[in-house]
Amino acid sequence: MREMRSNLVTTGGKNHKRIFSTVNRRKLVIITGLSGSGKSTVARALEDIGFFCVDNLPLDLLPKLLELADSRGADLRDLALVIDARQRRLISHPSAVFDSFQSQNFSLEVLFLDTRDEVLIRRYSETRRQHPLAQEGNVLDGIQRERVILEPVKNRADWVIDTSDMTVHQLREEIISLFKRSETGIPKIVVNSFGFGKGIPLESDLIFDVRFLPNPHFVEELKHKDGLSKEVRDFVLKQATTQQFLQKLDDLLAFLLPLYIKEGKQYLTVSVGCTGGRHRSVVIAEYLKETFGRLGYQGVEVRHRELGVRSATSM
Repeated sequence: MREMRSNLVTTGGKNHKRIFSTVNRRKLVIITGLSGSGKSTVARALEDIGFFCVDNLPLDLLPKLLELADSRGADLRDLALVIDARQRRLISHPSAVFDSFQSQNFSLEVLFLDTRDEVLIRRYSETRRQHPLAQEGNVLDGIQRERVILEPVKNRADWVIDTSDMTVHQLREEIISLFKRSETGIPKIVVNSFGFGKGIPLESDLIFDVRFLPNPHFVEELKHKDGLSKEVRDFVLKQATTQQFLQKLDDLLAFLLPLYIKEGKQYLTVSVGCTGGRHRSVVIAEYLKETFGRLGYQGVEVRHRELGVRSATSM
């Protein structure tokens, strides 16, 4: 894989009230998503930081597992369950099933892994495995069928992470960072730059379209450089339109971030898009890293999708 709605990871859960962990409550993490998107990698990462993980536990047995975890002297603290499209009861009534998981001793968090169709097809081709929902060996049909089936679950998720462009190691780091950061109450912030021609990053919480800014692509000496170069950065930032936009953007983020923290948000993914994802969006994404730093939010990571680059985190 290379590649979290993490970035992220994004936060979903539009139609429900999410319950986040406190110091005294253990976590119950549901790992779900498309087959081939990296659920096993996530489970192993969570095991490494102390979770007790169970793969495809029948839902009827979950109350017994929670009872065991709640029993005096039990070694189980944080739990993670891998659940896929074979769990028909979950697919039919996701909200009711998730609500039934609630426990006074556990906080429920749902993590959904998504991946682009062409990436899943390549992964199945490389591993020579058959998709669990593929009929007559047609992998694409199986992927599309599973995507439709899992859509209600995806809408109910707290985080949707697009793993399309992640390596196994990057996904592991993402998960460990996410769940270790969630204990501090300070959200992990990721800033993406991207090109609209290749689609919007699925993990985005906030998306800013900067295609209205003057485009360095049409400046001969700049078109073959990217937004990490000083020349392109200076060209974009010196524009009066850019300066006015950034002033308003700074004010918006200064207003929103404390509210997100108060609401309990553990992961924030901000995506900035332009036409090709190589000039304007890259400059603004790097600027946002500095903005978050000025606002006191450290450890911000910047990813430039179309450049294939992850910027060093802010300090």
